[in-house]
Amino acid sequence: MRYDLVIFDNDGVLVDSEPLSNSILAAYLTELGHPTSYAESVRDYMGAAVHRVHDLVLERTGKRLPDDFDETLHTRVFAAFERELTHVAGVPEVLGELTAGGVPYCVASSGSHERIRVGHRKTGLDTWFREGSVFSAQDVGRGKPAPDLFLYAAERMGVPPARCVVVEDSPLGVAAALAAGMDVYGFTAMTPAEKLPGVNGCFAEMSELPGLLV
Repeated sequence: MRYDLVIFDNDGVLVDSEPLSNSILAAYLTELGHPTSYAESVRDYMGAAVHRVHDLVLERTGKRLPDDFDETLHTRVFAAFERELTHVAGVPEVLGELTAGGVPYCVASSGSHERIRVGHRKTGLDTWFREGSVFSAQDVGRGKPAPDLFLYAAERMGVPPARCVVVEDSPLGVAAALAAGMDVYGFTAMTPAEKLPGVNGCFAEMSELPGLLV
């Protein structure tokens, strides 16, 4: 392959969590008096760390979210994960192909370490990600679209940014990868290709990914 490290986003790329989490987020914000549709949640928050929710609500309304917002949101999301979460179709096969080819990979997610662990355990992906290959926005000062998380993952994995490729499905994630000086491929299962400018290519089925990396 052309790369020494494949960095996967998590939500929407490895686990099919975006529909669940954005439905819950939209409903919770609406419940708190900040009417938000599912489409608006996807547009504004998909691929972002939870601090972006706080920042945008404060910017738009001048009001702060409750102190227990994060805890309540995570409790509701994790409960939904336990009931319904699945991995994205084709992900184990892709990870198996990378492993067989000796190509290192990791995950760099805007979600918390707990969110990543819960999702991977529920979907069986925990068997594919060894200790030291899971990175969260919790590990850095700024989440996506800042490049910090991807640069941190590359440093910890011992690979120069120019030798890394990122797999992303959100505009914020693509912007972060480009800012990090990395190639990036856009997964279009939920996000139209035209909303992922600057990518090296797009794909709609996970089975297409290995062919793009050679």
